[in-house]
Amino acid sequence: MGLEGVLRDGVAVRLRALPYDDPVAQDLVEQVQQEYVARYGGRDEAVVDPAEFLPPQGLFLAAEVDGEPVGSGAWRAMGAGLAEIKRLYVAPGYRRRGLGQLIVDALERTAAQAGYRSVVLNSGARQPEALRLYEQLGYGPVTPYGVYACAPDAVFLGKDLPAVTPCSSDRASVDESSSNGREESTWAS
Repeated sequence: MGLEGVLRDGVAVRLRALPYDDPVAQDLVEQVQQEYVARYGGRDEAVVDPAEFLPPQGLFLAAEVDGEPVGSGAWRAMGAGLAEIKRLYVAPGYRRRGLGQLIVDALERTAAQAGYRSVVLNSGARQPEALRLYEQLGYGPVTPYGVYACAPDAVFLGKDLPAVTPCSSDRASVDESSSNGREESTWAS
């Protein structure tokens, strides 16, 4: 699976699904972990099993510009109709250009296509730019959960996803006969 989009400054981005334990995915996960170390003084302690991010119960996306990984995001099943967004990361040189929104939009869309009705995530007070993005995208407070449920700076957010129908015009699709296999997406518009 690959989706294409364009950043606010016109730079083309490709979102590519990878196994969580793929070397490119692991490098991006390490970059987000180092971001946590810089902001919070330690790595994310939430337990993650790479198998949780395999379709249809999960997905890991790597964002690439000219073949170079510049961001990531993932979701995994949390229960009936509920998915959790994890590992949203945008490399410093690509921040404030719309990449985070492209990734979240794709995560929400693919979770909805897989049958999930809502998503949750946890972030922290030391990630104000992420919190602003989530607020702009319609996320609101939810009940704390997981290893950070009692952490004083933890922020827990969620959002109901729109229903997706097989013929919905807002989903990415592949029409091999008219686009030579290239995927067309309206999620990036």
